[in-house]
Amino acid sequence: QVQLVESGGGLVQAGGSLRLSCAASETIFRFNAMGWYRQAPGKQRELVATITSDGGTNYADSVKGRFAISRENAKNAVYLQMNSLKPEDTAVYYCYLRRIPTTYWGQGTQVTVSS
Repeated sequence: QVQLVESGGGLVQAGGSLRLSCAASETIFRFNAMGWYRQAPGKQRELVATITSDGGTNYADSVKGRFAISRENAKNAVYLQMNSLKPEDTAVYYCYLRRIPTTYWGQGTQVTVSS
């Protein structure tokens, strides 16, 4: 059972930046994909960013050019750098790790962007 712990959420003004971190309890060397989803109140959970085992990345259209996902294998960690934040980015952000056939989830971290 892989444990994922997120950190880095908080309250920021529009235009500001935050960096989310996700630390895994074991090596992320062999995984299929890691990344971040988010869920705003009253909305469905949506994929924000993904990084695959070969380093490929994918982003939701709404965050392209503003967010960047990266990983650090030595620390078993994945990061989400969020720049030019908008009020519509307000949500709970969840880290995930997919090691087929299982997907593991973190507990979520709140990001609130004030206008």
